[in-house]
Amino acid sequence: MSDISAKKLILVDGSSFLFRAFHAVPPLNNAKGEPTNAIYGVSNMLRKLLHDHDTPYFTVIFDAPGKTFRHDLYDQYKAHRPPMPDELRVQIKPLHDLIRSLGLPLIIEDGVEADDVLGSLAQYAAREGFRVIISTGDKDMAQLVTEQITLENTMTNTVLDSQGVIEKFGVRPDQIIDYLALMGDAVDNIPGVPKVGPKTAAKWLQEYGSLDNLMANAEQIKGKIGDNLRESLATLPLSQQLTTINCDIANHYTLDDLKRGEPDIVALKQQLGSLGFSSWLKTFEGQTSETAVKAETTPSLPVAPEHKDYQTILTQTEFDGWLQNLKNADLFAFDTETTSLNYSEAEIVGVSFAINIGQAAYVPLAHNYIDAPEQLDRQQVLTALQPLLEDATHAKLGQNLKYDAHVLSNHGISLRGIGHDTMLESYVLNSTASKHNMDDLAKHYLGQDTIHYEDVAGKGAKQISFQEVDIIQATEYAAEDADITLRLHQTLSEQLQKQPRLWDLYQQIEIPLIDVLTQIEANGVMIDSDMLAQQSMELANRILGIEQHAHDVAGSTFNLGSPKQIQEILYDRLNLPVLKKTPKGQPSTDESVLQELALSYPLPKLILDYRSMSKLKSTYTDKLPQQINSKTGRVHTSYHQAVAATGRLSSSDPNLQNIPIRSEEGRKIRQAFIAPQGYKMVAADYSQIELRIMAHLSGDTGLLTAFSQGVDVHSATAAEVFEVDISQVTQDLRRSAKAINFGLIYGMSAFGLAQQLGLSRNQAQAYIDLYFARYPGVKQYMDSIREQAKLQGYVETLFGRRLYLPEINSRNAALRQYAERTAINAPMQGTAADIIKRAMIACHNWIRDSRPDVKMIMQVHDELVFEVAESQLETSIETIRNRMSAAASLDVPLLVDVGCGENWDEAH
Repeated sequence: MSDISAKKLILVDGSSFLFRAFHAVPPLNNAKGEPTNAIYGVSNMLRKLLHDHDTPYFTVIFDAPGKTFRHDLYDQYKAHRPPMPDELRVQIKPLHDLIRSLGLPLIIEDGVEADDVLGSLAQYAAREGFRVIISTGDKDMAQLVTEQITLENTMTNTVLDSQGVIEKFGVRPDQIIDYLALMGDAVDNIPGVPKVGPKTAAKWLQEYGSLDNLMANAEQIKGKIGDNLRESLATLPLSQQLTTINCDIANHYTLDDLKRGEPDIVALKQQLGSLGFSSWLKTFEGQTSETAVKAETTPSLPVAPEHKDYQTILTQTEFDGWLQNLKNADLFAFDTETTSLNYSEAEIVGVSFAINIGQAAYVPLAHNYIDAPEQLDRQQVLTALQPLLEDATHAKLGQNLKYDAHVLSNHGISLRGIGHDTMLESYVLNSTASKHNMDDLAKHYLGQDTIHYEDVAGKGAKQISFQEVDIIQATEYAAEDADITLRLHQTLSEQLQKQPRLWDLYQQIEIPLIDVLTQIEANGVMIDSDMLAQQSMELANRILGIEQHAHDVAGSTFNLGSPKQIQEILYDRLNLPVLKKTPKGQPSTDESVLQELALSYPLPKLILDYRSMSKLKSTYTDKLPQQINSKTGRVHTSYHQAVAATGRLSSSDPNLQNIPIRSEEGRKIRQAFIAPQGYKMVAADYSQIELRIMAHLSGDTGLLTAFSQGVDVHSATAAEVFEVDISQVTQDLRRSAKAINFGLIYGMSAFGLAQQLGLSRNQAQAYIDLYFARYPGVKQYMDSIREQAKLQGYVETLFGRRLYLPEINSRNAALRQYAERTAINAPMQGTAADIIKRAMIACHNWIRDSRPDVKMIMQVHDELVFEVAESQLETSIETIRNRMSAAASLDVPLLVDVGCGENWDEAH
């Protein structure tokens, strides 16, 4: 093989990654408040490519502003594209400057799209014997794939060769142009064939081979889709032209034009400093252009320490030295290794610390494998640590410190002084990120693969307990946890502090809430297991009766728990209409389908009842008694702060959020949650909190007046929408108004409202139109929040919590509409979550400081539940109501309904 045939060219579709980075990376700003998230995302992608591909041939291509030859072909080309957001536009020049300072060729051809430049350069280099990799996220580029040209998407870590194109799209690379022409493109305004999506386009091309052959045989295509094809025959050649990448455009470039040069270190330092990319800037300290080539290709901005010093502490002298260092430190990272993931059962096996990056220590305390070295006495070490760990003025850092607080409590230590938690820093920074565990955070923010628990303890049936892990391995794992936590904190806190409202929310709500949730979980709740056993028997009889009735209706026996058998009965035997299909093309039996079928047919209703009763029995009446802690006699749930994107808490083992409140069976389960002798259960619930938040956010005069005057808002809405006097509003009218009130704030369509109220779609739309006519402020708010979300990519709660909406400008209509509905509801749901968290903190502080005989034992949606001594019932109820009402200052009153009783159902 000749030298040139062994060479590789990297072509970067800068425009594709610019837009994707802007919507994928959470908003960032430099010290001047200028947006930098798109620059951050694209530059990280470039650095990863430079790191992964050792070649001097590396070029970045961007679209030029203005029209191209495609606009001459079709004046409506891209006519519907929204204007570029200002927050993105201002990042383009600094990004171009940064790319040039890196020494990378940057190509922008006037009047030519980046796709055509990429195609031309790729084919030119391939003819010269180069292997070409196009880094892009654009599906149109698949038409360029050959044996020598492949696509690489660094954002999804995927590579597409010819076989990959077939597997992804169902057609060969040479059929992609026809595939795209058939589907059209709503964003680029390419006509295509109406109602033809990827599956149909691929199916036709698999059968007919090409668009020309398909058009010649258009009469063979049956049904409405065939009519659409025939009606589109005149425009399909135009669509084909518009989707074809012109590979004869950029023919004046040579291979030398595509070769990277030396970076301009002086310019880079100035630019990185201005952008606020301080971690990347540090890699250039003391560097010249010649020594910087390696530094700038580091795949992620934060830099790992060159030397790691992880110490195993086995002697008292070593421990005493570390303890003194911890006492002198302003902040230290702390982690526990334990016998169990269940906090109520876990005992400490060892502890780890880190004060400085790259330096950490592990103190093994209970490793018990054969030949394990002698370790320090666990009780003596914990006793020595206790004053420091219980010192509220000495800041500690951890990852999910609530768990460590519980574990320490099992050993008689009350962890105080929680300064920072990296899990929560990540969550507040971007709650829509799917994972906030340490391994994923280290990979995402530090570019580092960590040692996983399975790496030291094994997997599955062969997994050993941490007590059995070799101490040398345990040190590498545990000390790394503390070290990584410290490094993550430096990165995450730096980003958070650039967003003052997020930083305040993190410090004033999420961090204080750790102590609150730790205490609630430790308090637990009493359960009447005998009552639940009786309920299990009753549910078993109900389930048996439902099964027998279902078999009678179906005309044969079948397993009501089997989707396959349900599918056969409903669709093959009873011929019920197929409303929806599974991804594999089978008639669906999911809950939404059964609910719609249940409006007209008896069997789907029975199946839903069976599922509901079976879930209550298995999840609650059977399982709750098994979850009673043998030491406390109570059930202790786990609350999760970093799960729901809106800021709401969730719970597990047991999940308290899903116990139904409106059904008789759900209320019976709540009756088994009881207060101990001499106490009452008190439940305090915010009244219509999300509607009140809507009134505040929208400023609608009608809603504000109704709430301020204490008028029942559903009755007021019924009077307005149905045009009757409020005194004439019936329960049915109020129920319909309630569906409209709540439906609209959840983004419900006319179709959804029609289903819920049993109306025609036109009637439902008329009600919605009348609602907006009566409450114009609500309509104005909904429209403005949608537009705001499209421009900035996120919405905010009243307290600054952000919910990012990466699909808000999606070409996929279903994804985009879902994001728009979320944009409307998230500020209300998220604000409600923030308010109840503030209320929890206020109530917790009152209990801690005043020490009444009161325990906060549960949080469920908009409700707090307490155990209160009977002697303090009246004053405690009043204090709880006042503290919850004062948790936020809105333009309407925050009302709190408070009840008490022997059990949760009575209190609610």
